[in-house]
Amino acid sequence: MTDPDRRLIAALAPGLPRVSRPFAAVAQRAGIDEDEAIERLSRLVETGVVKRFGLVVRHRELGFRATAMVAWDVPDARAPAAGRRLARAPGVTLAYRRARAEGWPYNLYVMIHARARDEVFDAIARAEAEADIAGRPRAVLFTRKCYKQTGARYDALARARSEAAR
Repeated sequence: MTDPDRRLIAALAPGLPRVSRPFAAVAQRAGIDEDEAIERLSRLVETGVVKRFGLVVRHRELGFRATAMVAWDVPDARAPAAGRRLARAPGVTLAYRRARAEGWPYNLYVMIHARARDEVFDAIARAEAEADIAGRPRAVLFTRKCYKQTGARYDALARARSEAAR
């Protein structure tokens, strides 16, 4: 990685600004022009240095007061297709797969945000039908406390790794 790449990643750490041309603003922070920033980001994505861009939605500010993570035990062979269908289901804001852990048999997860708990259960029923996993063992875990969400902080990660290497 070059110095401009590092400056670009550092400029992305606070997130994309809410402006009409966010990459121009990030490029300015990094001391490069917009076209160069986009070209460098494309290369960083292609090489796997940057895995993805995410979005943190402040759902409570939008009136969504009920949030649940739902975990299912789905046969591994069916999990990829079921996961893709879950990701498209109305009300699902995140879907992912994880390896089962000892004492925790679930491997397919979604987050559902709704205005009320009963709407969460309605969304679960629709998602299960869409993914053809109705009746599979599941756990519904409602959020009790809302924590501040932030994007990755690579500068802090780099400092921690540097200190650990000493």
